[in-house]
Amino acid sequence: MNHPGTTPFARLTAAPPPSARVRAPGKVNLSLRVGALQDDGYHPLVSVFQAVALFEEVTATQVLPGSGVSLTVDGPQAAAVPLDISNLAWRAALLLAAHTGVEPDVALHVRKGVPVAGGMAGGSADAAAALVACDALWETGVPRSELVELAAQLGSDVPFCLLGHTAVGTGRGHLLTPAMTRGEFHWVFGASDRGLSTPAVFAAFDELTQGGAPPVGLEDDTALMQALRAGDPTALGAALHNDLQDAALSLRPELARTLEIAHETGALGAIVSGSGPTVAALARSRQHALAIAATWTAEGAADTVWTTTGPAHGARQTS
Repeated sequence: MNHPGTTPFARLTAAPPPSARVRAPGKVNLSLRVGALQDDGYHPLVSVFQAVALFEEVTATQVLPGSGVSLTVDGPQAAAVPLDISNLAWRAALLLAAHTGVEPDVALHVRKGVPVAGGMAGGSADAAAALVACDALWETGVPRSELVELAAQLGSDVPFCLLGHTAVGTGRGHLLTPAMTRGEFHWVFGASDRGLSTPAVFAAFDELTQGGAPPVGLEDDTALMQALRAGDPTALGAALHNDLQDAALSLRPELARTLEIAHETGALGAIVSGSGPTVAALARSRQHALAIAATWTAEGAADTVWTTTGPAHGARQTS
């Protein structure tokens, strides 16, 4: 009971713990050229990446000292994402903590927006976003150039998800040079509920080429680079290339029909994205992209269909 002349206390609620939210993009390989397996166990790659506006969102939230790393996931195909140290976002948090000397105490939450195990670097985008989010939360102030070096330790696609836009990747795909691009491109992605193992696709590539893949170089992509500089989607569609496509098709022959339907629907180009099994189709416009998507859905040619644009920005804090 309140006595006369007194004011009731306001109800107090605890402030939410500090957090940082970061979005990082998925990617499409406009060109992927793969050399023969080397003694170090890697294939030399030359790839032209484009970031697309399908984003992974990672929120890093402060927890009590000694809590360690925890991870939760929601969004499409969330059940397929590991929730332990095998997850690249978890490993990114540990790597940044070790690099900066802070305790790796953080709760990570991933909101999926990129197909899982679809050759579009969804896990790599999680790692890139986690690096930026943990750096912001822990106020470690690591320069972006150092974050790129850390990203390369996590996987060959992680540096690109950090930087975004369009770039040429060499080495294992992790040495990046920005590519001049004009305009906006309209993409349709047909994803499968069953992923494809990247090591299995490379093994199939080695079997198909019998270890005799030719040397790779950017000179093979002159027409593609000119199309990007001109902002010419028709020329870009004609120049799309993926050395792993035949290997992916050998493991998942039904993807050939997905590619065929895209061409029948007037796609400017269609390609298996990276190691697959996602198929990427380049459209003339947003309306054309929706038409390709509708045809894929009607024909049962993909389990999930996404339309979006590229290029998109790299990992960026949103709160």
